[in-house]
Amino acid sequence: MKACSGVNVKAIPAMEKDQKNENTLQLAIISRIKMFYRPTNLAMAPEEAPAMLRFRRSGSKLTLINPTPYFITVTNMKAGNSNLPNTMVPPKGEVSVDIPHAATGDISFQTINDYGALTPRIKATMQ
Repeated sequence: MKACSGVNVKAIPAMEKDQKNENTLQLAIISRIKMFYRPTNLAMAPEEAPAMLRFRRSGSKLTLINPTPYFITVTNMKAGNSNLPNTMVPPKGEVSVDIPHAATGDISFQTINDYGALTPRIKATMQ
């Protein structure tokens, strides 16, 4: 069983009673936290998964194919010089994104790892 869910956490700072009539600027911050259930017996390490992504183009769609047992969050994706949308590809699944007709060349992308950090840029070829 592989599952991904999320929770939104909203942080709103408190205001002192004596500040009610003063001009102040307060910021509320919403954080989206992804939570994954991951079985303990997966055959590969999560760091290996991004390099296994495959890319297939069909007209104005680019399909990302994930043969691994991990969710992969793809960001900063480019086809040549064209920026492509961020997406998350499910385990053993695929996702399609729009790609401009003029976009050519190899795909380059980064992923977000288990710690929320960007991985080094990876290059791949469209099929």
